[in-house]
Amino acid sequence: MRVRVQLYARARDLVGSPQVELQLPEAGTVADLRRELGERFPSVAGLLEKCAVAVDQEIADDTLSLRQEALAAILPPVSGGG
Repeated sequence: MRVRVQLYARARDLVGSPQVELQLPEAGTVADLRRELGERFPSVAGLLEKCAVAVDQEIADDTLSLRQEALAAILPPVSGGG
């Protein structure tokens, strides 16, 4: 199945693009998405374990099953403040 992935902040910088498409197995989960993204873009692999993942605008855990054409977002941790 095809899944679109939006990348933000440091994840976008490491991948070099604000959005990518991934092919996942039909029963693919958020964990599969993390694994595939890390294999395709090794530069972001270490950051992925610290990132939140939203699927169709809802924060999701790694066990969530994805649907065809889902929109996922990789949300790196926020630092700084004032």
